[in-house]
Amino acid sequence: MSSNSFIRNFYKGLKERAVSLFQNPYKEVSINWLKLKYYKHLPAGKLRTHNLFGRAFFFYNPKELLHAFDEIFIEQVYKQQLSSQPYIIDCGANIGLSVIYMKHNYPKAKILAFEPDEINFDLLKRNMQSFAYSDVIIKNEAVWNENTTLQFSSVGLMSSKITTDYNQDAKQVKAVRLRDLLTSEIDFLKLDIEGAEFVVLNDINDKLHFVKNMFVEYHGIFEQNNEVAELLSLINKSGFSFYIKEATCVYKTPFFRTGNTEKLYDVQLNIFCFRA
Repeated sequence: MSSNSFIRNFYKGLKERAVSLFQNPYKEVSINWLKLKYYKHLPAGKLRTHNLFGRAFFFYNPKELLHAFDEIFIEQVYKQQLSSQPYIIDCGANIGLSVIYMKHNYPKAKILAFEPDEINFDLLKRNMQSFAYSDVIIKNEAVWNENTTLQFSSVGLMSSKITTDYNQDAKQVKAVRLRDLLTSEIDFLKLDIEGAEFVVLNDINDKLHFVKNMFVEYHGIFEQNNEVAELLSLINKSGFSFYIKEATCVYKTPFFRTGNTEKLYDVQLNIFCFRA
């Protein structure tokens, strides 16, 4: 490489870095650099509001809000090309940002959203009322492989989950069989159900032909590694192509797994399933 080429590339890199420093990826969700710093240092636990698309958006945890903004509106993890009036089933709607993203991009979308965590559901309900959407139905229920009642470890965070072990702090939640809802064409099925995805997908296996696009956030421990292979085989046999990304970096050095004592899962994967 000539010295002139090196200098051009060097200054090009400096220019790109300088531009990136002044760009604000949070602009779409109405967060400037000052508010970003404020939210990063703001403690959780108090009900707060953020002005999102001219509406009040309610939240308790500023860091989780920023994480969700990153994933949903900046990285656009759910970005896809759907019909103008898609039907969407959102399992694990949390406090509503995934629903808002879909309605923002597809105003005529019909959405059925499930959120079993009582604290999250209260925020989901507030946010749906604030945005005054039509054609959005929300359910304070879990999805499962049967209609039953389950133990749910409800901590009002993204890590709330169904538990089969006795836990005196766990709450009873209504669970519905997702299979019963897959009776016609579904444009997008989202499964972010904190460890229940393997059970549910096995139950709806022969109903997946109704689904065009599907997002699965898989959660598991090392002893469940066989599930990943079975899950991908199931997805493939249902006619989907798939693409996998790490949802959360649980171990920065997987061969040297120390220091992460607060982990709930060893493996967290985003699996994007689509018809090629």
